[in-house]
Amino acid sequence: MTTITTGKISGQTSDDVTSFLGIPYAEPPFGPNRFAAPVPKAPWEGTFEAVRFGPAPPQVAMMAGLARWSSADGLDCLSVNVWTPDPGGSGLPVMVWIYGGGYVIGAAGLPDYDGTRLAREGVVVVTFNHRIGMEGYGFVEGAPANRALLDQVQALRWVRENIAAFGGDPGNVTVFGQSAGAGAAACLMAMPSAAGLFRRVIAQSVPGTFFTPGLAARISAGIMARAGGSPYERSPEELLTAAHDFAQLDLRGNTARWGAVAVVGMAFSPVVDGEVLPQTPWEALTDGAACDVDLLVGFTRDEYALFQAMGESGDTGTAMKTLAPPQADVVYRTAYPEAELRLRLMSDWLFRMPSAVLAGAHTGPTHAYELTWAPTPLGACHGLDVPLTFGTLGTELAGLLIGGSPEAEGVSAQFRSAWTRFAATGEPGWPEYEPVNAVTHLFDVTPSDVGDPESATRALWTEAGFPAMS
Repeated sequence: MTTITTGKISGQTSDDVTSFLGIPYAEPPFGPNRFAAPVPKAPWEGTFEAVRFGPAPPQVAMMAGLARWSSADGLDCLSVNVWTPDPGGSGLPVMVWIYGGGYVIGAAGLPDYDGTRLAREGVVVVTFNHRIGMEGYGFVEGAPANRALLDQVQALRWVRENIAAFGGDPGNVTVFGQSAGAGAAACLMAMPSAAGLFRRVIAQSVPGTFFTPGLAARISAGIMARAGGSPYERSPEELLTAAHDFAQLDLRGNTARWGAVAVVGMAFSPVVDGEVLPQTPWEALTDGAACDVDLLVGFTRDEYALFQAMGESGDTGTAMKTLAPPQADVVYRTAYPEAELRLRLMSDWLFRMPSAVLAGAHTGPTHAYELTWAPTPLGACHGLDVPLTFGTLGTELAGLLIGGSPEAEGVSAQFRSAWTRFAATGEPGWPEYEPVNAVTHLFDVTPSDVGDPESATRALWTEAGFPAMS
């Protein structure tokens, strides 16, 4: 039995770790709270049995192993989960996970994010749900922008107020996330409302896509043209269908109308609205934001190979013309003459170079890494780091990306050791990153530290930057 600010809760213990699942941190973001900033959860009577995950946020299931959502599961989706190795203790480092999923899918209750193995390394692990898609990032007249990010701030406030009850140190919180979760973590570093809520950030494969309010408004208008009426008048299911159809049928491939975002058909991203998110993370960090926050940031070598395996295709020339800085074609063909050009370009534009440029922009302590271990024909693809980070090597996602490799346990141990050590001390076990030498740790069967492994393209993208799309 544990008491938090909203009441009493009970959990369950297994494998020397006690878990508390599905704890509401805010009121349901529907009904009178729909498209509003999160409302803190009111206290409850009696004891809340925290033994099962809360409902996932509304979403469309896009591939095997991801959340299956139904409104029948309920809409009370803003909940947190905690794993602690010492619920009666104090002062343990805290690691708060933000899931990825292209800003349109994801849930904290996925088996890939089970915090048991990480917690056994001596940290308190927290995962939580937040709104995504139209509910979380869509432009809605009269509603605050970036409601997903506001959910995340509210979850971090819950951590600050309650984590000591689980043995955690509210003054030593590390936010970590992958893909869209890494993009959100980077946003939090740039958001005034999140200042002081965390001490460290681990950003795994940061996306480079951010929207201006104008682009967000145009995309949302296109979605609502398909849905008809006001977003307040449409059910979550209706908005999901409209957004999915718009992304696939109207947005994807129409670069003449929508520009770079059309190459991948990405209908939602954080909006640089000037209030919730005043600047892109790269601009904010360059200006000194979060200079007191320790940053660990990196990417996988073959990020885009996963999307190609899922059927993503397109013309290399169009991608180069639409996405890349001037002279990119010459730089890429010179630096990587044996590489598949589209794979390299898309990997760099979407994740690799946004992460590298973020490392260079941060004015506080920074460490960089690259995952080069390639256990299957997919290579070191996007998402491979997730089961390695959590040690969840028996899930459906791990089977797809790792393929039962006997080397997985050793590489996972490297990740878990580095991540928990960084959460505890700010030092993952290799030299700090400085733009002049760009020392980068390579995760592989035999790890190593190298100087600026992506020097040619890093220089190209550092000069071009990743401004908000309009």
